[in-house]
Amino acid sequence: MKGFDYLSNDDMDFQPELLSLTDDNGVEHNFEILDAIETDEGSRYMALLPQTETPDELIDSEGIYYIFQVLEEDGEEILTEVEDEALANELADIFEERFAQFDAMLLDGDGESEGEIN
Repeated sequence: MKGFDYLSNDDMDFQPELLSLTDDNGVEHNFEILDAIETDEGSRYMALLPQTETPDELIDSEGIYYIFQVLEEDGEEILTEVEDEALANELADIFEERFAQFDAMLLDGDGESEGEIN
C-alpha cells in the first residue's frame, strides 16, 4: 500500500480508529485499526480489519484481518504486507493474545460488561 491517512473520529466514545489506504493501483480501501505493536528491534506492525458496508458482510468476513509493517520511505510512512510466513504467524499469535487480553478486560466472569477500562 503506497500511502495511508488516518480518518478523523470527532467523538471519543469508543469509536473505531479508521485508516484509509491507497494501493499501488490508486484504489482506496478503508480499514479499522485493531492494534499496533513495535518490536524490540523497532519494527512496527498494525493489525487492520477491512471496513464493510453491512453487518452481514462483516459476519461473512469471519473476522479476517491483515497485518502490515509500517515503514518510512522518503520521510513518509507506508504500509507493506508481511511476506515472511513465519513472521506473519508469529505476529498473528501476538495480536491474537493481545485481542484476548483486551476482551478479558471488557468482560467479567459472568460475561457481563464491567464498564470502564483502566
